[in-house]
Amino acid sequence: MEYLLLDAVISILFYRSVIVFLLFLPGVAVYLFKRRDDLKRRREGRMRQEFLDGMQFMGTALQSGYAVENAFSEALAELRKIYDEESFVVSEFGYITVQIRMNVPAERLLADLGKRSHIDDIRNFADVFLTARKTGGDMIAIVRTTIADMRQKEETRLEIETVIAGKKMEQSIMSVIPLAILVFVSLTDPQFLRGMYHTPAGICVMTACLIVYAAAWAWSRKIMDIKI
Repeated sequence: MEYLLLDAVISILFYRSVIVFLLFLPGVAVYLFKRRDDLKRRREGRMRQEFLDGMQFMGTALQSGYAVENAFSEALAELRKIYDEESFVVSEFGYITVQIRMNVPAERLLADLGKRSHIDDIRNFADVFLTARKTGGDMIAIVRTTIADMRQKEETRLEIETVIAGKKMEQSIMSVIPLAILVFVSLTDPQFLRGMYHTPAGICVMTACLIVYAAAWAWSRKIMDIKI
């Protein structure tokens, strides 16, 4: 629906043509792909935060003297106090707890979680966890270090998002201004832009303006897309 509205606005303001509206319709596939990518990134952000909370509760349980296998169930009990049953971390820790009771190694379960989640922090923790179990490393120190590293990355990510939040708002406003100007001119003086529509020269000019506008919008979005 959002893409159809955008398509209609572009077709009316730049071309005043239904044919152009129909020609731009296939672009909905690109829009849906981008939309899915944005939703995926937001979901991964929530998953990282939930997993970090789970690791913090697990670290607390280990420091209290619980074995690694029991630390998962203790962390699960705490997680259920702040997350619902359908959340990523509760469902995954619940699954891990059940599998551990069936004598499935915790390191195998964490490795499987890392592969299914496609999140580097979880995969890295699973690798370190596996190495520590094989070499008999200090599990409490490993969990504490992992939590500190993940927390630092998350804090850095939040700081960056806070710093550029205002810039993102400015970018959104600046993106709307050219369209608003076209709407204003079209309403106040319809004759002014008449030569821009339905003539070869006018169509070329409006197409060039649209390309420049789209490139500027894409470039600004690229600048704002900072990954950690």
